[in-house]
Amino acid sequence: MTTAATTEPTTEPTAASSSDRAGLRHRLAERGIDARLLLLLPGLVLVIALFVYPFVYGLGLSFQPMDGGGPFENYRRFFGDAFQRATIGKTLWLALPAALLNVAASVPIAYRLRGRFRGKRILTTILVIPITLGTVLTAEGLLNFAGPSGWLNRALLGIGLIDDPLRLVNNYWGVFFSLIISGFPFAFLLILSYLSGIDPSLERAAASLGANAWNRFRLITLPLLAPGLATTFCLTFVLAFSVFPSAILVGDPTDSTRVISIAAYQAAYEQYDYPFASTIAIVMGVIELAVIGVVLAGRSRLYTGTTGGKGA
Repeated sequence: MTTAATTEPTTEPTAASSSDRAGLRHRLAERGIDARLLLLLPGLVLVIALFVYPFVYGLGLSFQPMDGGGPFENYRRFFGDAFQRATIGKTLWLALPAALLNVAASVPIAYRLRGRFRGKRILTTILVIPITLGTVLTAEGLLNFAGPSGWLNRALLGIGLIDDPLRLVNNYWGVFFSLIISGFPFAFLLILSYLSGIDPSLERAAASLGANAWNRFRLITLPLLAPGLATTFCLTFVLAFSVFPSAILVGDPTDSTRVISIAAYQAAYEQYDYPFASTIAIVMGVIELAVIGVVLAGRSRLYTGTTGGKGA
């Protein structure tokens, strides 16, 4: 009797607290919150430490001009200088066509390679090899192949098709080709994965109703692929917009390929004006977000359903 009297006060609170915890877990689960969310904490910490904090710090630094003035002095200085302002147009003139061409070229190739056939793995490997080269090795290859004394010009001169070497590097075209070589494998792999997520039975059903190959692609595959195309374009555009090594190695960094990233580098490491460099970086980010916003807004005009490929 004594033992029972002493154990009852300890077991009842334990059972009550356990019930409270179970009820709390149940209420949190109803709101989509459970212990598995703790797995997000390491990634969340990294995102805050490597992306959110640097962005907030850089944004604050851009409002602190090194030479004094109002908080928007650095922005007035950038947009008031035609030499600095021109870097926006030069960068967009490189990034937008390169991203569009990479996506446009990837669609028919990925569409053909989505099925099973002999040699598919080898062909896919060949197409994605450039992604492993890096910008420096790609630039070196372009100089050796398309330079004034490169293989291409020597061959064309040898057969008499041209009288003077073609200028394909150390200008706009050198950087453009570099962006195509490095960006195409990335776009191709993404679009191939999106196409693989589209149910092929949809096209077979359309074919059984008399739709030809072009109509099947235009009316079924393309609308379902639209979200994936938009995402691929955005990612490819961001990579191309931040071009830096190629603009120097195979471009003309003092004129036609003086992109906005070069302007930021010069402000930070040649002029040691970190607030102005942060201003240029913020301008870069705003432009990228504006282009991405336009693309994602236009995506809904092509397809507004709830089904589709992995990009939906």
